[in-house]
Amino acid sequence: MKSFGSPIGSALARTVVVAMLALLVGCASVLPKPEHPTTHAIAASSADPLAQAASRMADSRTLSSVKPLVQASFALDARLTLIRRAQSSIDLQTYQLAADKTGLLILRELRDAARRGVRVRMLLDDFYTTGLDPLLLGLASEPGVEIRLFNPFFTGRDHKSTRWLAFFSDFRRLNHRMHNKLFVADGAFAIAGGRNLADEYFLRSSLANFIDFELLMAGPVVAESSAVFDSYWNSDVVYSLKQVADWKPGDALQMKAELERRSSPEHAPLPDAPPTSDYFGDPALGEQLDRGSASWIRAEAIALADSPNKAIGSRLSTTETLAQHAYATMGQARSNVLVVSPYFIPGEAGLERIRVARERGIRITVVTNSLADSDEPLVNINYNRYRVEMLKLGVELREVSTVQLKRNRQLKRLLMQARGRLHAKLALIDREYVLLGSMNLDPRSERLNTEFGVKVRSFELTQQLLSAYLLDDLEGVYRVELAADGESVRWVGTGDEKNEVLDDEPDSSMLTRLQLLLFSWFVPTDQL
Repeated sequence: MKSFGSPIGSALARTVVVAMLALLVGCASVLPKPEHPTTHAIAASSADPLAQAASRMADSRTLSSVKPLVQASFALDARLTLIRRAQSSIDLQTYQLAADKTGLLILRELRDAARRGVRVRMLLDDFYTTGLDPLLLGLASEPGVEIRLFNPFFTGRDHKSTRWLAFFSDFRRLNHRMHNKLFVADGAFAIAGGRNLADEYFLRSSLANFIDFELLMAGPVVAESSAVFDSYWNSDVVYSLKQVADWKPGDALQMKAELERRSSPEHAPLPDAPPTSDYFGDPALGEQLDRGSASWIRAEAIALADSPNKAIGSRLSTTETLAQHAYATMGQARSNVLVVSPYFIPGEAGLERIRVARERGIRITVVTNSLADSDEPLVNINYNRYRVEMLKLGVELREVSTVQLKRNRQLKRLLMQARGRLHAKLALIDREYVLLGSMNLDPRSERLNTEFGVKVRSFELTQQLLSAYLLDDLEGVYRVELAADGESVRWVGTGDEKNEVLDDEPDSSMLTRLQLLLFSWFVPTDQL
């Protein structure tokens, strides 16, 4: 899902948002002072089994151990395993937690962990919490659980319509969102990447599912990630749920009962067990922990993040943002850069970086969503403005398509009737460095939202990702090329031996394209 501060379901609604913003001065509200104690991550303890396992996997003071989570079933299973085996602490930070099978299951598992005596800290961005307050308060009523909200709505929390009114009236503040995703168990293991906690990120939706990526980590990078979590948890843009929501201590039993009912196996069934081994031949995390050994990758890895103060419009130096760090790393490439980003808008500055890299002979490949399969088609329309120029510069463009993906038997079985969309955020540089996390390559991630990422130096990890996603020989995508006139594009299919050639946007009608083009004139690019 796009990290857009106002993720509206239709282009028309988004145009209305911008029109209303033009009529509003966006007066900043007077905010109360956060009322929460300063707390910090609990360091890994040699007495905890997870810490013991992590120590065996990453027995170096400088190198971390990492394991790619490519398949959704293994990614969800890893979270459940770590929650169930945690003995001291769980820290969870996310942009979205949905009230669906996956989100409710996570809430139930966290509640059970708290009842075992595990300290649970959950930090949610507040944009997607409409209607969730009773469930979250039910969890927060458990001893040892605290839930905090990033840049919250103080009025109109219970209904989407009243939230929109609040959003319009306090646009300058509420347009900044926390897009970070991070999970840490017992200070020993961490998961970072692009997945939100909702069905579509774990192939459990019947409508549309995302192709995503995360990294499971042990070693020094986990402590760095915990320090980032603490910086957000204790920041001035974060508020305790109980300070923001309509809550009274006497409501605790009722809200616990509501969480019990809503998160029961009837509403939140367990997922099917993952296959006996993942794409790389490894069993699920639980079996690896039981064996006491795992063939993870040893590598230099560092955690990187924006300052939470980015959400209050603080001016940060160019070296302080995750986007600038990513651009600097890609700018040091010696031979090739491969970017995977579901929402890609290079802008004029990005085009200039591409031009400089191409003049140095750097091969650049970009993989993004096609118009028909983007959940944010206005972003795609803005990306289209730069497409011809990028092709003229020699950039290799690939666009993900459900129609093309389903020509692969395995993907067709996994996706079933649902659409398949790209959501992974990756950059592979010189087959030596991997950048991953929550950041898209677009203006919103660069300027408005906060992001979390990890930089890994590892040829082995790069090779595994190239192999898992077939990035050296992509299938299930359209190859975008310049047409004969040199000023327009065409799409070449890669899903079968026919390799169809199209002169119009695949799988989308002319009316849809025209409507989106008209709407895009009213939506500033820097809001996408």
